[in-house]
Amino acid sequence: MPEFIKTYVRWVDCVNRIIGRFAMYLIFAMLAVLLYSAATKLMEFPALWTLETAQFLMVSYFLLGGGYSMQLDSHVRMDLLYGALSPRKQAGLDAITILFLIFYLAFLLYGGVSSTAYAFEYGETSYSAWSPPMSPIKAIMTFGVFMMLLQAIATFFKDLAAARGESLS
Repeated sequence: MPEFIKTYVRWVDCVNRIIGRFAMYLIFAMLAVLLYSAATKLMEFPALWTLETAQFLMVSYFLLGGGYSMQLDSHVRMDLLYGALSPRKQAGLDAITILFLIFYLAFLLYGGVSSTAYAFEYGETSYSAWSPPMSPIKAIMTFGVFMMLLQAIATFFKDLAAARGESLS
C-alpha cells in the first residue's frame, strides 16, 4: 500500500482512539445526571433538565465511541459462514461489505450536516419544557458520524491490505 494510505490509517486510528477513550467516560457523566435526577425526585423537587441531558450524553457516548468500537472490531457480527473462511477471504469479504457502510455513513453525514446547519441557522430547540438548543448535540452527532466514516475508510484499506496478504502496520 502507498505510504499516504498507511499515514491516513495511522492518523485516523490515533484520533479515534483518543476520542473513543474520552467517550468512554461519558457513561459516568450520564450516571451522575441520572443519580441526581433520582435524588431530586425523592426530595419531590425534580429537575427538568436531567432526562434530556442524559439522552444527549448517551447519544454522544454512542456516536463518538463508534469509530473506536469499529477500530477494535467490537461490533456485533452475525456469523453463518464467515468463520469457516480463511483470514484472507474474511478480509476480502469485509472489504466488500464495508463499502455499503461507507455509502450509508456518507448519506448519514450529508443529512447530519444539513440538520446541524438548520439547527444553528434557526436556533432550533427541543420541544420539552426545558427546551435546550439542539445545535450542540447535532454538531456532536455529525462529528461522530464523520469520524465513523473516516474509520470505515481506514478499515476498508486495512481489509484490502489483509486480503492481499499485506499489513498496514
